Amino acid sequence: MILLNDPRTRRRRLGVAAAAGGLLAALLTAAPAGATPDPGDAPPAPKKVSKSAQAEVREAIENGEIPGQDEIVHSDNIQHLAHVPKDVLQGTNSDLAFQGRYAFAGNYDGFRIFDISDPKAPKTVSQVLCPGSQNDISVSGNLLFLSTDSSRSDSSCTSTTQPATEKSSWEGMKVFDISDKRNPRYVAAVETACGSHTHTLVPERRNVYVYVSSYSPNAAYPDCRPPHDGISVIKVPRNAPEKAKVVGFPVLFPGEGPDGGGNPGGPTNPGVSKTTGCHDITVLPSEDLAAGACMGDGILFSIKDPERPKVIDRVQDNVNFAFWHSATFNQKANKVVYTDELGGGGAATCNAEIGPTRGADGIYDIVGKGDKRKLVFRSYFKIPRHQADTENCVAHNGSLIPVKGKDLMVQAWYQGGVSVWDFTDSANPKEIAYFDRGPLTTDTIKSGGSWSAYYYNGYIYSNEYARGFDVLKIDDRRTAPARSVHLRELNVQTQPDYFD
Repeated sequence: MILLNDPRTRRRRLGVAAAAGGLLAALLTAAPAGATPDPGDAPPAPKKVSKSAQAEVREAIENGEIPGQDEIVHSDNIQHLAHVPKDVLQGTNSDLAFQGRYAFAGNYDGFRIFDISDPKAPKTVSQVLCPGSQNDISVSGNLLFLSTDSSRSDSSCTSTTQPATEKSSWEGMKVFDISDKRNPRYVAAVETACGSHTHTLVPERRNVYVYVSSYSPNAAYPDCRPPHDGISVIKVPRNAPEKAKVVGFPVLFPGEGPDGGGNPGGPTNPGVSKTTGCHDITVLPSEDLAAGACMGDGILFSIKDPERPKVIDRVQDNVNFAFWHSATFNQKANKVVYTDELGGGGAATCNAEIGPTRGADGIYDIVGKGDKRKLVFRSYFKIPRHQADTENCVAHNGSLIPVKGKDLMVQAWYQGGVSVWDFTDSANPKEIAYFDRGPLTTDTIKSGGSWSAYYYNGYIYSNEYARGFDVLKIDDRRTAPARSVHLRELNVQTQPDYFD
């Protein structure tokens, strides 16, 4: 692990710390030149678009139909308070977590900790070089969790890429002690089947359970063979995180045969992803509920026993949903918003050709009681602004804005920007605010835009895939009551009871 602190106080210092289970982590406070991110975790290469598409983009900019390259536009009720560019960690920015006055920002090369006590001027507290996409990130107490979903030579922060066909390759969860925010300490690693694309915390007083989502097994991968169709459950003792271990692998899509029982995808369901596991899970501990976005399926399940989650209902949308990506409950737990990541996040899908019902959100009501609850589709929501054909844009990560009696959400749309919308009426969702930048390029699809946009203690924080970290403030009578809600900690995929 390479620790890169504030440039004004950097000094060269080398030390070695032994973590339980034989894991060794090298701690190095170094100048930026000492950091060498692994090229195996680089963002996808830009893709050329046709000359006619390039001409259309230029014409749309000239006519004012879309903002110019890198130009910022926003609704009147949004303020852009701050932007912090990438620093040492030049990889793809990913998810966010929050605790007290700190924001924790994932990056394919590691993670960065910000002091956000003054949202207008976030300050970097520390940067940790520990490559391994996606570095999906969560925090609980003194522990920080990172997902590694790229095949590595070992579990250390100095590992390199290695083929998944080699038995010695490693993927899974990493755990850090963040009791000292300026000097995070790597304390444990747990290998999981097919790695960890994302993860979700189910925190308890003595232990933290981690639901690990992963997918895409292959018969040639020794540690990731089909059928997969489940999640790894890790138990992490708070007082002895080095004893973290997998305590179960509940199969969420049981079925006969080598492919399990999830959505078969194409050619049975053309354009739909075959279900081989889950992409992301959101839990609502106050209701013992979880919602799983699982490639070709959306599921609702009970987590009364966190080591043995039980599926209550399962839905598919084989017309408009290509890849069930993430989920968000409303506060009353009678609705779930699922997102469809059409094109895998690297395609231009916010245009007239794709239309308003693909690459969108699907709003489902939860009806019934107990284990007989069902998911009932109500409507789709998609940002109403067409984006350029050189902008990757699709529904992505978002969070509730806590207002009693209302269902309000802020959401990232990659280069579609940040959208605030109202789904109080499940059948008639509407946008109430937005923040957007013009395309990164006008001749290629170069991935960028907001990966995660979350509301935390009065402000919206966005981790921008390619550019950096943004802070926004919404000034709107509909969202104003949320300013009185203050949390000590927020992992969006572990939804709090905002009003308890």
